[in-house]
Amino acid sequence: MSEVQKERTKRADAVRNKDAIIDAALTCLSDDPGASMSEIARVAGVGRVTLYGHFADREELVGAVFARTMDRAEAELAAVDIKQDTWKCLRDLVQSSWRVLYQFNSLLAAAEPYLSAEQIRAHHDKPLARVMTVLEKGRSEGTFRADQSLAWQAACFYAVLHSAAAEIRAGRLTEDDAAGVLPATIRALLIPPADPAP
Repeated sequence: MSEVQKERTKRADAVRNKDAIIDAALTCLSDDPGASMSEIARVAGVGRVTLYGHFADREELVGAVFARTMDRAEAELAAVDIKQDTWKCLRDLVQSSWRVLYQFNSLLAAAEPYLSAEQIRAHHDKPLARVMTVLEKGRSEGTFRADQSLAWQAACFYAVLHSAAAEIRAGRLTEDDAAGVLPATIRALLIPPADPAP
């Protein structure tokens, strides 16, 4: 094997190890936000030296896991066709968003000690922009109520999703039930009132 081939193999191994560490950290931190670096290394199938060779400390690892999770979330949410029927679009967005959020909530508990509110908020910008686009579309068509601010409607959207994730973790709601009730709940929040309040 030539030196170039050896170097490529070494780099490929390093990339695989780094990916394995991030995946293991996501699994471990989602189950237990306090999971140790040793536990993460064990689940990744690497030693602590290898783990620390890729990530200097827990903060750096948590940041990488958080970024990967948000990238995956964005990829999943980007698949929602926002040009389709507004209610169908909203339903698809809710279905995609809540599953991502369910996993994200567990990770958030691990990330909060290490990431600033601004860093966490920056990771939410793209998903929030997508929700705002759908809300604006529904309002401009007269499909969604327009007597409340967009910011409030977006806050309600996320509050309902976060609540569902918390209820699932607490064992009071199943994932299957959430898939059914979430779109209906969000829809009820956005339907224009028949008799607007004075």
